[in-house]
Amino acid sequence: MTGPRGNSTGGASDASPAILFDNVSRTFTTAGRRAAVPAIRDLSFTVEPATFVALLGPSGCGKTTILRIVDGLLQGDTGRVEVFGAPPKPGPDIGFVFQNFRLIPWANVQDNVEFGLKSMPLTRAERRERADHHLELVGLSTFRHAYPGELSGGMKQRVALARALATEPGILLMDEPFASIDAHTRELMQIELMRIWTVRRPVVLFVTHSVDEAIILADRIMLLSPRPARVIESFDVELERPRWTYDARAEPRYVELRSYLSDRMRELVVSDPASEFFGRDLVPPRGR
Repeated sequence: MTGPRGNSTGGASDASPAILFDNVSRTFTTAGRRAAVPAIRDLSFTVEPATFVALLGPSGCGKTTILRIVDGLLQGDTGRVEVFGAPPKPGPDIGFVFQNFRLIPWANVQDNVEFGLKSMPLTRAERRERADHHLELVGLSTFRHAYPGELSGGMKQRVALARALATEPGILLMDEPFASIDAHTRELMQIELMRIWTVRRPVVLFVTHSVDEAIILADRIMLLSPRPARVIESFDVELERPRWTYDARAEPRYVELRSYLSDRMRELVVSDPASEFFGRDLVPPRGR
């Protein structure tokens, strides 16, 4: 089944892709398990330069594994992965924003943002200047001397975002970065991220379970299957940017895509034998 203006291939373009996955598989074997656990299998997709892509799928389907392979922290067992035309490797050209902030508790905000810059050939003054710029970008200049324990959850996430952006990466990986903050702050952070993204337009791979978050942020949404992950469908989000200047959620395209993706997400969960919701009657009837 294909959704509104969707396709089943993961998307492709004549332009040279920033990220390429070609039939990539990855299996884990963990202590205490008798059988291997496949995280992704025969996964293929491309991401074009200056594109914001949301990875949407059920919990545990392999989304974080995809990010870690892009970052070079993991390798696929089979298949080919390229980042800007070369095998991926960790470095300042790829920024990573995690769900749990991962700030250094004994370092102040300024030092946390500068931490990722220490691996780059920058003078101390250049590191300070770049950190200052990105703290101003996320609205935390006046908190540069504060420590993580003195900040709210939303402020900690802004520090984490500034740290990832300070290296001026070509790719920004975001692993459910707003999942642990309250709903109001989450909405403000989404606006903040959209505003920042328009300045430099790095490639963004954004992991989320939220249909609404995926639609409001992304240029393209890749819907992933339950583990092992593969791209079921891919959708271009045809909503005008900047999306914080009008009520995008009232647009017919938003309503149509949200309804379709919400139904598909429920179907994926209740049809997955590994889910605790397997077989339950949780899918609303079509045409409601």
